[in-house]
Amino acid sequence: MTTSLKSPLLRGTALVAGVLALTLGTVSLFSNAADQKAPVAKPAVSGAPTAKAIFAGGCFWCVESDFDKIPGVLSTTSGYTGGKTANPTYEEVSSHTTGHTEAVEVVYDPAKVSYERLVSYFWHTIDPTVKDRQFCDVGTPYRTAIFAVDDAQMKTALASRATLEKSKPFAAPIVTPVEKASEFYPAESYHQDYYLKNPVRYKYYRTSCGREARLQQLWGDQAGK
Repeated sequence: MTTSLKSPLLRGTALVAGVLALTLGTVSLFSNAADQKAPVAKPAVSGAPTAKAIFAGGCFWCVESDFDKIPGVLSTTSGYTGGKTANPTYEEVSSHTTGHTEAVEVVYDPAKVSYERLVSYFWHTIDPTVKDRQFCDVGTPYRTAIFAVDDAQMKTALASRATLEKSKPFAAPIVTPVEKASEFYPAESYHQDYYLKNPVRYKYYRTSCGREARLQQLWGDQAGK
């Protein structure tokens, strides 16, 4: 069974209560208005040539938020990939019966940001030393992986991992695999842009899960860069 702060607790009133308690009872700060504020609009996908990349880095809310910060990234979509079940639901993926992992499909402008840059950035937003988990989320749905959509991406991603392994930034080995991309299934609408639609809950989850603390421990001033 998955151990995760992303379980239905986050989608229910229990999480809201936990947030309120942690913030000294300041009810107004965590009102529905805060959670329902209008999302910040993402850049529209232009008519220029675009490319796609797929990354799994644990919670797709966080991966989506991270990649939206990169200039040249046009859109991000949370979803599921790597398994055999067609059109899986969040509940099915969380049951560990589909083989899928949470992932994010990134659409980007290769004239503004390279795939090599996206891969390098990805490393600095995950813990590549643990298998079948990320931070507080445990289980295969939260494993890390780079899913290459073509031979060129496979070559670039493998070279990037080899460079990272050679530099030995930490004692533990790199266990994040580079795999050939399979069918990507977009997640339910409530998962898309979660960090924009529910900023308070998202911040609470990300902090409580220990993501930022672990990234700082691993990467220092290179975390998230």
